[in-house]
Order: sequence, then structure tokens, then C-alpha cells
Amino acid sequence: MPNQRINFDLNDVVEMKKPHPCGENKWKIIRMGADIRIKCLGCGHSVMLPRSEFQRKIKKILEHGVKAEENDERK
Repeated sequence: MPNQRINFDLNDVVEMKKPHPCGENKWKIIRMGADIRIKCLGCGHSVMLPRSEFQRKIKKILEHGVKAEENDERK
């Protein structure tokens, strides 16, 4: 199966292939560049990954940036 590129953007909420040790599998993209920083939505821990590694480990996008920002403002 060819590895498809997933188009992601800042503030997107993504699901990774493996869950975080806290049990949560939802991550928010908080920095983009050569490296991608993602924040666990369960415990708040952030991880920085090289873009190539992030693209291998991402499973799917759950919410796009604008929608994700609206949900944060409601909390």
C-alpha cells in the first residue's frame, strides 16, 4: 500500500498510529516547520518530531484548525 501524504495545518487535531502513554490518542499541532510540535490533548505533554517522522506516524486528521480553535475557545 503506497504511503499517502496527509495535508495538515497548524491547530489541526490529529490521531496518531500509537496512543500516548496517558491513554489519549488525540494531538493538536502547535508548531510547524522542519519539525512538527504536537500537544497531547489528554495530559498536555508536547512532543517535537521531524516532519518526515510525523508524516509516517500520523493516522488521520480529526478536526481542521478553524474548528479546533473554536472548540478551545468554548472551554
